[in-house]
Amino acid sequence: MAIIEITDSAHNRIKSLLENDGKLDSHALRLKVVGGGCSGLRYELLFDDVVGDADTEIEHGDVRVIVDEKSALYLVGTTIDFVDTLNESGFKMQNPNANSTCGCGESFGA
Repeated sequence: MAIIEITDSAHNRIKSLLENDGKLDSHALRLKVVGGGCSGLRYELLFDDVVGDADTEIEHGDVRVIVDEKSALYLVGTTIDFVDTLNESGFKMQNPNANSTCGCGESFGA
């Protein structure tokens, strides 16, 4: 099973953000799990140009996503999606390892 999957919608949004910053060729989206939020853990997204020895790099077309070793334990099987509707806009994680989530969807428990 892959650590993460990236939907076409998420791919297009990541690519657009990187292109707007002129960083498509040099940076990747780093997905981390850190402590915090209502349910104990939360996702952190940032652009990074460093891939460490213990990182996993996932390629989806011309977009790369980096996951560190510790975060990977919580992310196996997760799908990254991007939604843009009248009610919500942003990246959404569909994580089969999340036992609970907070009402706003920003944090989870595993």
